[in-house]
Amino acid sequence: MIKFKSLNRSKDFIKILKKKKLSTKYYTIYFDKNSKNLNTYLNISFVTKKKIGNAVVRNKIKRKLKHAIQKLYRETSLIDQNYTYVIFGKNNVYKDKFVNVLFEINKTFKKIKQMSN
Repeated sequence: MIKFKSLNRSKDFIKILKKKKLSTKYYTIYFDKNSKNLNTYLNISFVTKKKIGNAVVRNKIKRKLKHAIQKLYRETSLIDQNYTYVIFGKNNVYKDKFVNVLFEINKTFKKIKQMSN
């Protein structure tokens, strides 16, 4: 299982939010190449807005997204560890089935891989 390393400082978030982004109906993902090579962890943060719902709903959204990322990382080599990702979850993740979310994440990371090449 891959270990996630979340961003801690707000200036790191601000730096990533000024970089490339892709939006879907389930989430918005911001990404940028790492300045350092930290290959032991995957630098990824999951964020939800307070407008979405109570803590139970927001945590369920984050859990679904984390599980989809872990599954995709184990099965394919689409996720590059030399990138930092920030994923803003949307309310549709909570309402829709996991299979649909996983398919959308797979499609998004294929696009990211094409953009980086």
